This record gives sequence, structure tokens and C-alpha cells, in this order.
Amino acid sequence: MKTESIKQADIQRDWWIADAEGQTLGRFASRVATILRGKHKPNFTPHMDMGDFVVVVNADKIRVTGNKENQKTYFRHTGYPGGGKETDLAHMRRTFPERIVEQAVKGMLPHNRLGRQCFRHLKVYAGSEHPHTAQNPKPLEL
Repeated sequence: MKTESIKQADIQRDWWIADAEGQTLGRFASRVATILRGKHKPNFTPHMDMGDFVVVVNADKIRVTGNKENQKTYFRHTGYPGGGKETDLAHMRRTFPERIVEQAVKGMLPHNRLGRQCFRHLKVYAGSEHPHTAQNPKPLEL
């Protein structure tokens, strides 16, 4: 048998829409990361970006289990000495609800150029409205 490698011109990219309302954060993010990476396709090639575009709506209604709403923290650094900042999930949900899903999915992608390229195909919106209706996204059943 001969191993065939898919070419960049042969990659077919689809658009998916995923509703995050009532979904558990980690399970939802792992499913979205699989689609972004292209692992759901039969001709998956690990070293290429062959994933699809995913539009996530209702990111502000994502669900977390346990007491994570108050205990889970997000760390960021301003770049200045002593510039570390921590934010809890409840504050993040009030201010930037899209970042909750974005950071969960980003952590499940490869931490290299390929992961950054795949992450650009993720579009997250807090409400149910999105500007990607012209791409005719298919509903992603989770």
C-alpha cells in the first residue's frame, strides 16, 4: 500500500455553528477543538491545518460544574514587572464571555504555529446573533 499525503488544494473546509447554551465547558471545547483540527475527517493529516470553521453562539450561557464559577481563575500578564492579574470565571462571564470558550478551546489545540493557525478559524459570540449567515453554517450536534 502507498501512503498518500493530502495537498493544500484538496482540503475542503466547511462552516459549522455550535450553540453553547447549557453545554458543559470542557466537553464542548474538546468537541470544537476536534472540528477545528480536522480530526473528524477521514483524510486527517497531523501536520496540516485541514480543520473547518466553527461559529460558537450563546457563549455567555455556557455551563460549568461544581463551584468553578467562583473558584476558577484566569491568569494574564501585562508585560510589566509585577503585572500579573487574576480574574475569576464569574467576572469573566460578566465582562468578556467570549474569552471563556476561546481560552478553553485554545488550550486543547497544539501549542505551536499549527495551533495558532487552527485557532483563527474559531468565531465566538456572546449572543445568538452572528455575521456569518452568508457561509451557510451547518448545525453541529453535540
